[in-house]
Amino acid sequence: METTIQLEPNQKQLELFGPSDSFLRLIRKSLDVKISARQDTITLSGSDKDVKKAAEVFHKMQDQLIRYHSLTSEDISVFLMQNDSDFQDENNIAIPVYSHKKAIKPNTKGQMKYVQTMLKNDLTFCIGPAGTGKTYLAVAVAVSMLKRKQIRRIILARPAVEAGEKLGFLPGDLQAKVNPYLRPLFDAIEDMMEFNQMHKLMDLDIIEIIPLAFMRGRTLNESVIICDEAQNTTTMQMLMVLTRLGQGSKMIITGDITQTDLPHGQKSGLIEAIETLRRVKGIGYVQLSQTDIVRHKLVQNIVQAYKKKDQKK
Repeated sequence: METTIQLEPNQKQLELFGPSDSFLRLIRKSLDVKISARQDTITLSGSDKDVKKAAEVFHKMQDQLIRYHSLTSEDISVFLMQNDSDFQDENNIAIPVYSHKKAIKPNTKGQMKYVQTMLKNDLTFCIGPAGTGKTYLAVAVAVSMLKRKQIRRIILARPAVEAGEKLGFLPGDLQAKVNPYLRPLFDAIEDMMEFNQMHKLMDLDIIEIIPLAFMRGRTLNESVIICDEAQNTTTMQMLMVLTRLGQGSKMIITGDITQTDLPHGQKSGLIEAIETLRRVKGIGYVQLSQTDIVRHKLVQNIVQAYKKKDQKK
C-alpha cells in the first residue's frame, strides 16, 4: 500500500521530522514503513496496517505542532502506542495546564478514566505500575484547578519510608533531608509552570511539598491533597491522611501495591483503605496497567518481564 500526506502550509520540516530526521527514523523502525519526503508531500509505503498507522501518527504530529508549537520524541512514542479505535479524540480530555513542551492530556484509555474519576470524585484511589502517569496527571489536575481558582492550595505529600521517617541522621537541614524523597513531586510541578512562579507559590504556602508526617493535626479546606507512594503508608498513617480532607477539597491517593518498602509482614495502608472503603459512595477507584505506561517504550517491556518472572516463581 502507498499513500501520500500533504503537509500544512509553512510547516517547518525540521520541527516535523526531528533533528537529523530522528522522528522519521523512529516511525520507520516502529512500523516498518518506507517514508520519502519531497517539498510539501510525504509518501508512505508498506503494509496496509502500518501505512494507515503511520499516516495517523503524521496527522497527530502536525496537529501537535499547530496547536502547541512543539514536538518531541516522547510525543512520537505516545502517538505510536495510541490505539485510535479505543481512544477517540471526542472522548479525549485536555487538562487546561500546559507544560513548557506540550499540552497535558491522557494518552491511554486507563489514563482517560483516571482523569475523569479525579474530576468527578472528591476522593480518588489510583494504583498502577511505574510510568503510568499516576502522580503526573494528579498534579496536572491540581495545578489546573488552582489556576482556575477552584481551590486555594495544593498539598503534595509522600512517606519518607526509605529513611523510616527518621531523618535526623541525614546531613543538612530539613529541606536537604527530605528533598530526595520529594524530588518526583518537584519535577512534576516544575514541568507545569515557570520556575519563578512555582517558587513564589511555594513561598506563599499555596503549594506545599511535604513529608507525610507533616500533615498530622491539620484540616485542609479548598485544597487538592495528593498522597504519593501511598503503598508505603501504615494503616494509621493512611487514616490520618484521609481524615485531613476538608470542605471544598479533593484528595488523590496514588501508589504501586507491588512495590512496598514497609517492614516484612506489615500490611500497606493503601491496600487496607481500598478494601475497607470499597462500598463507600463518592470514592473513585482506578487501576492502571502496563498498557498505560507512557515512559520510554522499554519501560513497558521491563515491567512485563518482571511480572512474568514473579508468575513463574
